[in-house]
Amino acid sequence: MGGFMAKFKTDVASDRAKDEMRNIEVEIDFTPNALASILYRQGETHILCCVTKESRLPGWFPRDATKGWVHAEYSLLPGSTDSRFRRERRGAKGRTQEIERLVARSLRGAIDLEALGPIALTVDCDVLNADGGTRCASITAANIALRLAVRRLIAMGECLPIDLRPTRDQREAGWTAPTLSETEATNHENKVIPNDLSAISVGLLGEDVFLDLDYILDSNADVDMNVVGTSDGRFVEVQGTGEESTFSYDELQALLDMARNGLAQLAEMQAVVLSDIE
Repeated sequence: MGGFMAKFKTDVASDRAKDEMRNIEVEIDFTPNALASILYRQGETHILCCVTKESRLPGWFPRDATKGWVHAEYSLLPGSTDSRFRRERRGAKGRTQEIERLVARSLRGAIDLEALGPIALTVDCDVLNADGGTRCASITAANIALRLAVRRLIAMGECLPIDLRPTRDQREAGWTAPTLSETEATNHENKVIPNDLSAISVGLLGEDVFLDLDYILDSNADVDMNVVGTSDGRFVEVQGTGEESTFSYDELQALLDMARNGLAQLAEMQAVVLSDIE
């Protein structure tokens, strides 16, 4: 039996089946200056994601660190919502901090920081247009951009297997980075990022479970859940909330099953998008 529902609802009409994802479009190198950038559209939620290599590791890292770091920032741009979203000029507010921490720890959960080496990367996720699921779309977009950035760092000789990295003396003596074969580069990329990362929202409206909530579905859901997972079927984070409602174990299982379906679709999409990009 379903949980107690206390919300007053509007009629919800959708032209999608309950288990149908919104249409996804990915444009690579949307901006030219970043190490990697993509414009990611999931329905009417549009995310610009850029990856930048920092000049040094965070100050709290030891001087001889052998592993790297991935930081993320998230922002809603002023024109992304139906009424202007005010710029957070005095620092990120609570919701923004929560989301960028989610994006960052999700990325760090899927990347091998030792294999990355002593490199610091910042992933910026800017919401150009918001129609539900912005945090999930940001995570999926961030993974695509991050893998592309790692692929390029390997090609540039800046991200190498640990046994090929130079000592400080070698660097000072004018060390030249080795050139990896295509197979060696691919193997190292897959060691740095063993499995792709994606995220999807699911929701319970009455007795029905819906995949990939847009704003209307999300604002009417009795229960909504954000699920982050890797392409080998493992979870990184699950955020589920009864919105003035409760939900049963069986309903929780149905939500997770729907989310796994969505994550599998996103993993397949990412594999196709990244298959031939340098």
